[in-house]
Amino acid sequence: MFASTLPAKALTLAACGGLLGCAGGARAPIDPPARTQYLGVDTRLLEGDLVSFMVQVAGDDGQQAAIGYTRCAAAQYALIRGYSFARHVRTSTAQKGGIWEADGVYTISPDLPRGTRTIDAEVVADDCKAQDIPTV
Repeated sequence: MFASTLPAKALTLAACGGLLGCAGGARAPIDPPARTQYLGVDTRLLEGDLVSFMVQVAGDDGQQAAIGYTRCAAAQYALIRGYSFARHVRTSTAQKGGIWEADGVYTISPDLPRGTRTIDAEVVADDCKAQDIPTV
């Protein structure tokens, strides 16, 4: 029985593999995940009911967060203007110096517009608030 002939301290080192990961050893600091930072939205009325939402976002989930941010801005904007719906036309994204920028274009309307990329402004705005995503 090899293990019974070793001193207790040697067994501890063997069990730990001689690494510093056991109790009492130093541990490498773990960086916390980068929190999404919503850096602002610029709303531009393009023509009639066509609106552009230019946003900037920093953090780990930058591109997806930027796209979601335009959606939230569009939903709140529709509600502010007295409309109930928006339809996504297009969103383009780019990263510049660690900051994600998105330009989302939407049409807003009082009635459910045609197409598959429509959003119910009240439902989306409520969801954005629940996720702490700012709106207009």
